[in-house]
Amino acid sequence: MEREPKRIREGYLVKKGSMFNTWKPMWVVLLDDGIEFYKKKIDNSPKGMIPLKGSSIHSPCQDFGKRMFVFKLTTAKQQDHFFQAAYLEERDAWVRDIKKAIQCIEGGQRFARKSTRKSIRLPETINLSALYLSMKDSDKGIKELKLEKDKKVFNHCFTGSCVIDWLVSSNAIRNRKEGLMLASSLLNEGYLQPAGDTSKNAAEGLTDTPFLDLPDAYYYFADSGFFCEGNSSDDDVILKEEFRGTVVKQGCLLKQGHRRKNWKVRKFVLREDPAYLHYYDPAGGEDPLGAIHLRGCVVTAVEDAKKHDVDTNLFEIITANEVHYFLQAATPVERTEWIKAIQVVSRTGK
Repeated sequence: MEREPKRIREGYLVKKGSMFNTWKPMWVVLLDDGIEFYKKKIDNSPKGMIPLKGSSIHSPCQDFGKRMFVFKLTTAKQQDHFFQAAYLEERDAWVRDIKKAIQCIEGGQRFARKSTRKSIRLPETINLSALYLSMKDSDKGIKELKLEKDKKVFNHCFTGSCVIDWLVSSNAIRNRKEGLMLASSLLNEGYLQPAGDTSKNAAEGLTDTPFLDLPDAYYYFADSGFFCEGNSSDDDVILKEEFRGTVVKQGCLLKQGHRRKNWKVRKFVLREDPAYLHYYDPAGGEDPLGAIHLRGCVVTAVEDAKKHDVDTNLFEIITANEVHYFLQAATPVERTEWIKAIQVVSRTGK
């Protein structure tokens, strides 16, 4: 009986066409033996499949200087496939898992996270999947926060101490030592992910335990909207998101018209549940001029801005229906903030 391929990672990426220099959003699924890509997430049949056996991956890929966060997968038959992520952390996560999948194929092993239940010595009665769902409960679970450290802002994350506190309060463990064991297993099985150098160094084996019961060790849920805004100066204001009801972010951007291709200043309001980016006349008016549905969209930075009659800080939103929107921010930092905020809403909103 043939074994069902294991799903390792999935999500929207922008993929370059094999025959023409066109880039389109695809729902990409990484299996332990290959990569499938679909036109839409709801599709049952993939548009194509890339076998991983004998393949190699290259990142960062500089073949397309105007496109950021691109990686290249070269198959055993020397066919090149190019994918573009929305931001650095997303690209690195895809590359890390694809590399590991290739290594497992070469070594004749099954893809698994760093350790197993046996190595952690957890009781068989503990259901990690059920525990993970309880941790994510919106009312009784671990609260996702926005935390700042070393001039970086970590969105949708929590501390190692918060995890152990929650495990103790929920009676999942008897003491904090058992909590470290259980949290380490959640980390090693991929339910929790490290955010920041402190927790990443521990996960890579540079400390006594892979998980840290510390207030400055940050983690996030594997399927959350985590993103990191990084390395600003003290003068930069990077905590610009306003959380009023369902409003996530708002501000003025330049928007290119679809018909005349002219650029106009619009006030944008980013909302979740449902996931929409509404735009208004900045001079006033309560009713929006239009809206962009963000669920399942792909958003990327565009470096070839002069092609669109602007200088810099351009980014593009490609909706699930393949409608393209071009927007320009005032600064590189602002562009990064908008891209990451839209990426989060596109994943978590409806």
